[in-house]
Amino acid sequence: MAIDENTAARVAKLARIKVAPESLGALAGEFNGILGFIEQLNEVDIEGVEPMTSVTPQVLKRRVDEVTDGDQQGAVLKNAPDAREGFFAVPKVVE
Repeated sequence: MAIDENTAARVAKLARIKVAPESLGALAGEFNGILGFIEQLNEVDIEGVEPMTSVTPQVLKRRVDEVTDGDQQGAVLKNAPDAREGFFAVPKVVE
């Protein structure tokens, strides 16, 4: 797939990037270089390679998910300008 100047201009417009008409050729060349690199990556044999999230093996630390400072509804609502039935009350904004 080759990118021409018209396609480069369209991509620039979609990305909302102002590109001078005389720079469209260079931009198209850069796009083609990127696509060429992607094509090279598609040729790499990845058979038997396990997916990974990092280049070094890591195990995430885990902890028990428990509430340690809950049951503070009164303290939370103390600063509310208007609290009703245990909730923040807000003025109606949509008719």
